[in-house]
Amino acid sequence: MIDEILSKAQHHMDRSLEALLENFGTVRAGRATTSILDTVKVDYYGTPTPISQVANLSVPEPRMILVQPWEKKMLDAIQKAIMTSDLGLNPGNDGSVVRVPLPELTEERRKDLVKQVHKLAEDGKIALRNVRRDANDHLKKALKAGEISEDDERRALKEIQDLTDEHVKKIDELLKHKEEDILAI
Repeated sequence: MIDEILSKAQHHMDRSLEALLENFGTVRAGRATTSILDTVKVDYYGTPTPISQVANLSVPEPRMILVQPWEKKMLDAIQKAIMTSDLGLNPGNDGSVVRVPLPELTEERRKDLVKQVHKLAEDGKIALRNVRRDANDHLKKALKAGEISEDDERRALKEIQDLTDEHVKKIDELLKHKEEDILAI
C-alpha cells in the first residue's frame, strides 16, 4: 500500500520535471532551436495544428530557423501563425520556405525571459506540492481505514517530503542553468 503511493508520487513528480524541461525548451535563449516554435499552431484546413506537423523545421545557422512546408500553399498560413504568436519573431517568406531570423536579445528582453523561466519553475514546484498533498491524503485515508499504522504513516510522510525536496532541488538546478543560458551573451 505505502510502496504503491510512493511509486505513484515518484512517477508524477518525474512527469512534472519532464513537463518543466519541455517548457524550458520553448523559452528562447541565445541560440535558435526548433522547440521555440512548438507552441505555434497553424490553421491547417480549419484545424489548429502544430507547425512541426505541417512542415520540416531546421536550424541552418545559430540565429535562423528554416520552416519548409510540405504543401506550398501553407507558406502564408505558417508565416502568419509565427507573426501572430507571442514570440516576437518576424518571419520572411521566399516562395518555398519561411525563414525565421532570431534577433539578438536585448538586456531588457533577457530579463523578461528570466522572469518567464522563474514563473515556469514556480509552476513546476506547485505541481510537485500538489503531488505531495495528494500522496499525503492517500496516506491519511489509509491510516483512518486501518490499512497502515501511525509509524508507517509517519515514515511514509517523511519519504514523500524527502522526495519532494529532491525534486525541488532538481528544479532549482534546471532553473539556474536556464537562467545562465539566457543571460550569457
